[in-house]
Amino acid sequence: MPYDPSAFAPFAVTVDLVVLTVRRHALCALAVRRGEPPFQGRWALPGGFVRPDEDLSQGAARELLEETGLCAHDPDAPAQVNGAHLEQLATYGDPKRDPRMRVVSVAHLALAPDLPAPRAGGDANSARWAPVEDLLHQSGYGRDGEQAAPLAFDHARILADGVERARSKIEYSSLATAFCPPEFTVGELRRVYEAVWGVALDPRNFHRKVTGTPGFLVPTGGTTTRQGGRPAQLFRAGGATLLNPPMLRPEV
Repeated sequence: MPYDPSAFAPFAVTVDLVVLTVRRHALCALAVRRGEPPFQGRWALPGGFVRPDEDLSQGAARELLEETGLCAHDPDAPAQVNGAHLEQLATYGDPKRDPRMRVVSVAHLALAPDLPAPRAGGDANSARWAPVEDLLHQSGYGRDGEQAAPLAFDHARILADGVERARSKIEYSSLATAFCPPEFTVGELRRVYEAVWGVALDPRNFHRKVTGTPGFLVPTGGTTTRQGGRPAQLFRAGGATLLNPPMLRPEV
């Protein structure tokens, strides 16, 4: 059958970003309040339309820079979120996901250590870090006292998928270290796992597992007292990308 462009409705491509960090021992996501219709005034994930002259990673970098100021944007380079881990998450193409027209979104997942407060811009009139449980909660009040409304578009689903990707990947990869500074203690790493998984872990068992997994952590030779108490040994991420055996999530 010959190709007939008139048989296909026009559509647009967007990028949406699930940006996760650990703040105050809680897994938090970046949210922006929409300043334009549709869903004006509602919280949403940062993102927007991909321009004709840019690829997906460049579009993700530009949108994050415009809406929050968190991204180091180079038009000729892939997206960088303050040196964070960045990967494509999934593609979302429900015909009714955007009331304006047919829009396909390529979502990205970014993980980074304790990021600074975002600044709003572009078509976002405010931006904030919020605990993921508050953003995913469809009614009632969040921890900051603000009434929680559903996220705009299908962003609750995208956020849930991003959170689950992070929770599952830290089981079998060294991805949890992306939430840590370049040098960190085992206790700081354990608090990352606890925040992402939403569980409490036994400190001794955790220490034994992470220090006994080949290539996971490398001692730096230094110590720190930034967490209070006795000096704690500092580590950096090792060369291992896969954990064997994996660090399985406790059943809750």
